[in-house]
Parts: sequence; structure tokens; C-alpha cells
Amino acid sequence: MNYQLTDEQTMLLDSLRAFLDEQVYPYEAEADRAGEVPEELGNQIKAKAIEMGFYAANLPESVGGGGLDYTTMGLVERELGKASYGLAGHIARPTELLLACEGNQINNYLTPCVTGEKHEAFALTEPGAGSDIMSMTTKAVKDGDDYIIDGYKHFISTPCLPDFAIVFAITGIDETSRGPRKRITAFLVDRGEKGFDISLGPLCVSQRAYRTYQLSFDNCRVSKDQILGEEGNGLDLANKWLSMGRVWVGAQSCGKMERLLKMATEWAATREQFGKPIGHFQGTSFKLANMATELQASDLLVMHACKKADQGSMTPDDAAMAKLFASEALGRAADDTVQIFGGMGLMEELPVERLWRDARIERIWDGTSEIQRHIIARSLLRPFET
Repeated sequence: MNYQLTDEQTMLLDSLRAFLDEQVYPYEAEADRAGEVPEELGNQIKAKAIEMGFYAANLPESVGGGGLDYTTMGLVERELGKASYGLAGHIARPTELLLACEGNQINNYLTPCVTGEKHEAFALTEPGAGSDIMSMTTKAVKDGDDYIIDGYKHFISTPCLPDFAIVFAITGIDETSRGPRKRITAFLVDRGEKGFDISLGPLCVSQRAYRTYQLSFDNCRVSKDQILGEEGNGLDLANKWLSMGRVWVGAQSCGKMERLLKMATEWAATREQFGKPIGHFQGTSFKLANMATELQASDLLVMHACKKADQGSMTPDDAAMAKLFASEALGRAADDTVQIFGGMGLMEELPVERLWRDARIERIWDGTSEIQRHIIARSLLRPFET
């Protein structure tokens, strides 16, 4: 990275690197093979993260969080991105959507997530509604002072079984100048609520230890007091979370790219063929040059978005550009690293094949590359619309 860090940021990142070296990296291969993080290990990482002040570092000090600004959080997410999400996810960064909690919701949901007593799930995606949020079919029908939720969510990824879910559901239809539009509302739904079933989803080839869950709702009754924010503003809440989430994906992609570049460079400098290190051959050295260049460009895009977020001026296309470029650059870096390692790059003996697999999901979750391009293009064309 070629931008200047403050002394405080340098100290924070040094401490975080030491934490990951001790608490996370030694267990990555084991967790990947098992397809899960043992509960005891997850609790160990969480307890140490709380002790070190890394837990909930993204939330304001006013609610008990670490109070880090977006730029510093971008650096933190970059470092965490080098590690397995299944393990690093226990260093929780609760969703900022919880800042919309009011009244009893603060004590029941926000505060326990800050202290590590509870863990939330962001339940938006459905089998027929991935990037196209408005295609969701989960409904919440008003019944007196309650709402009856019926529907299904999948690909809900968290490092452990969540204590509650932020569930997005249709609560009505609004007539707009462009025709009928679904009104979407966010609900806080506790695990164990009657009619709410949660089960493990299929094992993903990327981030195997970072499990996905399937949530089903069958006549699940919740009070109107379980609405997060206001009725009908769920889409605004979701979009706010998704924009910063995309920047964090970009930052994490940069971290993983740096880890791959370091491994590829060391291998190219020491692996000999035809009497000299393979890094002396242009077929290898040019790959390293491309990786280093795209890493720096990705870092600058991510930091640009973070600084604009701190200024309150970040736009959806800023976030989309950061995620699009960094995640696709990571994909190229992961593939080139495997190629540089040759056959060893595909063997479980080394972490290269795992990082290669893990890199693939970055171009899909939090909005596919195609969706990011759509957001960027729409921003360019909007001034010409009448």
C-alpha cells in the first residue's frame, strides 16, 4: 500500500496481524477440511478479540463499539480478508443496520451483538431473489398489532448459528409513477420463534468453514415492535448495508491478493527450472508484475471509497467500482498464483488451492460483477434520462 498510515493505524494493524498469526492462521486448513469451525475454537477467537478490542470495532463508541472510521475499518477488513472468513468472522463486525434499533430493541439486539452475547444474520437472499431484491416473495401480513411471516431465505452466511435474523419481507404494495412497487420491511426475528426454522445449507466450495443457512417461515407471528426502523423502509436499510458491504469485499479482496502475491513471489524466487529461478522467465515475472499493479490499483479504489464514506459523499458506484475491480483482480491473481506453483498449487499440502477456491466467491456475493457493472453504467447514463 502506498498511502500513509497514521501511527495509531500502524499499531492497530500490527496488533491485528499478531492476533491472526496466533489465533487464526494455524487453524485454517483444519477448519476448511472439517467444513466448520469448532464451537470451542470460535469462542476462543471471539473472547480474545473482545479482550484485544477488535470486536465490534466498526460500531460507534456511543453504543459500546470501537468507533473506528471507515478508512481505518477498510484497513482492518483488508487484513481480515487474508484469513479464512469462517475463523475471522468470529472477530465480529455487527451490521450497522442494528444502529436503527430503538427502545427495547437496543437491549435485546444491538447491545448483545456489541458485547458478543448474540450474533445476527442478514436474511435477504431467496432462491428467486438474489441480486434482484424486488423479486422476493417472503411476505409479512399485518394481523392486529402483529405480522405473520411466510417465506424462505437461503445463502444466509454467518460464522456460527445466529441468535436472530434481520428478515426482509413484503408488507404491501405501493403505487408509484413507474407502477406498483413492493413495500419491503425489515424484522428482527429470534431463533426459536414459533414458525421460524433454521438449518444448515449446502457446503460451498469457497470459504467452506463459513457456513450458509436456510431460513423458513411458516405462519411465524412477530410483534410490530420487531420492525427494524420503520415499516416500508427495509430496502433503504438493505441498500445502505450493501454499499459498505461491497467496499469491505473490495478491501478483503486486496488482503487476499497481497497474501497470494507474497506466496507467488517467494516461490518464483526460489523454485528453479532449467538452471535458474522461474521468476527469471517472463511468463512468470510478468504475472507478478500484473498482480502487484492490480493490487495497488485495487487498494486505491477501496481507500477512495472509504475516505468518501467518512466524508458522507460515497456513492453506490464508488462502492461498485471498488468491489468490481478488486474482486476480479483477485480472481486473476489467484489463478496466476496456481499457475506459478504448477502442480503444487492444486495440492492440499499448500494453502494456494484453498485461497484459489475462496477467491471465487468474491465476484458473486454482495452483488455479482454484472450487478456492479449495471450500477456503474446506470450512474453514467442517469443524467441523460428524461
